[in-house]
Amino acid sequence: MSKLHLAIAAVAAALAVASPAEAQSPEITIGLSLSTTGPAAALGVPSRNALDFVPKEIGGVPLKLIVLDDGGDPTAATTNARRFVTESKADLIVGSSIVPTSIAISAVANEVGVPHFSLSPMPFTPAREKWSVDMPQPVEIVGKVMYDHMKANGVKTVGYIGYSDSYGDLWFNDFKTQTGGLGMKMVADERFARPDTSITGQALKLIAANPDAILIGAAGTGAGMPQSELRDRGYKGLIYQTHGAASSDFIRIAGKSAEGVLMAAGPVMYPEGQPDSALTKKPGLELNTAYEAKYGANSRSQFAGHSYDVFEVLKRIVPVALKTAKPGTPEFREAIRQALLTEREIPASQGVYNYTDKDRNGVDDRSRILLTVKDGKYVPAK
Repeated sequence: MSKLHLAIAAVAAALAVASPAEAQSPEITIGLSLSTTGPAAALGVPSRNALDFVPKEIGGVPLKLIVLDDGGDPTAATTNARRFVTESKADLIVGSSIVPTSIAISAVANEVGVPHFSLSPMPFTPAREKWSVDMPQPVEIVGKVMYDHMKANGVKTVGYIGYSDSYGDLWFNDFKTQTGGLGMKMVADERFARPDTSITGQALKLIAANPDAILIGAAGTGAGMPQSELRDRGYKGLIYQTHGAASSDFIRIAGKSAEGVLMAAGPVMYPEGQPDSALTKKPGLELNTAYEAKYGANSRSQFAGHSYDVFEVLKRIVPVALKTAKPGTPEFREAIRQALLTEREIPASQGVYNYTDKDRNGVDDRSRILLTVKDGKYVPAK
């Protein structure tokens, strides 16, 4: 073989060795699309704040976090997801803060094959369940604790007011599904958009229907408006809020009207009341202690818990994935996906996660509690 051919062969061999290494990365890249501005900012900002308290490395590999704002806009969320994939070569994607933007990100993640952790309780379809999982508790698990409380307190008629989007639809449909055999009837259904600044007309219609209880399917600061409007206009019945309202912002917005509300929530909102044996107690206390030390007393938030818990899950599954593949490769993304399905009883602040091919929520009754507000603070409901 001539010297020229030997040289070409040597270069080719070097390239063959170098190419796989170049595809790898010395760090794990995580793209986070959060609604830190716009009508869903009350959800996105705590999720971003919680990143102050997540690990900087897992399994000896540094984490690179890329945080982009989507403003609660599905189009922006889609753009962010594609940027994570094409520009940043993300190993996984987190987000977003509300259902429509989470669905948009899930579509991209499942198209290209990147693990996706949703921070909103989005509905799953076969096209979106391979690469996406949910961090929040599913509506049916959280809803049941409220419906059981309604039944125990003799509620027969219920009025509903919720967002005029997929989140509002989730709760409307869940109530219909789960209360069919409980002897309760929905007597009014009102909706409002997230950016709305008044729901006076809807509140008056609900009060005129005179239900025993009203269920509010809203989240963040938007949940405080119907709460205040209904109480200010004299509604005396029980008011139930979904877990999307569970944050200090709700009490701030609703003020005195928040007193006595019944709210489904994740255990991170009151880990102090959990037994020491509860797997959610330790991570919940750790997050709340750090979060309130930086952001103020009673600033704890369910939405901070969701993003924090992504990294609690990653602390378990990343070391497993690293045994078979390196970051920056399709093989590592697949290893992450597989580890999500094999690791069991992963403790976090909002639940104990056991994902399967079909259960993309991965939590059980340990993921919800029922709270009320007394003297401006969340306490367990009776």
